Amino acid sequence: MTTCTKLLFLALPLSLAPAALAQHQSFSVNPDASQVVFLLGGNTHHVNGTFHVQSGMIDFDRAAQTISGSVVVAAGSGNSGDASRDKKMNGDVLDTAHFAEVTFAPKSYKGTIAAAGDSSIQVTGVFTLHGTPHDLTVPMQVHIDGTSITAKGSFAVPYVQWGLKDPSIFVLKVAKEVGIDLTLAGKVTGAN
Repeated sequence: MTTCTKLLFLALPLSLAPAALAQHQSFSVNPDASQVVFLLGGNTHHVNGTFHVQSGMIDFDRAAQTISGSVVVAAGSGNSGDASRDKKMNGDVLDTAHFAEVTFAPKSYKGTIAAAGDSSIQVTGVFTLHGTPHDLTVPMQVHIDGTSITAKGSFAVPYVQWGLKDPSIFVLKVAKEVGIDLTLAGKVTGAN
C-alpha cells in the first residue's frame, strides 16, 4: 500500500466525523411552555388536572438513534381545581413529602427524527414514580422548527398496580390507571 493510499484511509474517517457529529442535538425543556395534563376516570365523574414540569434536558443523535437525559415533574404541583382532593392526592396517594419528583429518563427510541418538521417516534425509558423505577414506552410526536422543538405524547400510568394507594372510597370509585398527556416545549441546540 502506498503512502498516498494510507493517508487516504486515515483521512476518510476524519472527513466523515463532522457529518456523524452533526446529528447530535440537545433539547432544553422550557418548564413554562411545557405541561402534564392528567385524566382520572371515575364511576360518577372524571377528574382533570395538571402537573408542573420542573426541568428537562434530552440529548439525542439522529444518526446513531441514541437518546438520554431526564424530564422532572414536581409531584406536589398536582392541581385538579379542588383543594381538598389535591391535598388527598399529594398526601395520601403520591406522598409528596417523601417523593417530591416524578421523572422520566429516555433510554432508546424507534423511528426517525427529522431535522425539521414532524416526526413520530416511540421512546422507551425509565419512569420513576413514588421512588420506584418502571419501564415505559411513550409514543411521541416531535416537531422541530429552527431552534424550537415540541414533543407531545399520551400514555397511561397504572398507579395502583405500581403500588400507589387507590383513592376510591365507598361508592366513589376511580380508575386504576391515570391518563397522561405530556407536552414538552423548548429549544434544540447542536448541528442538525
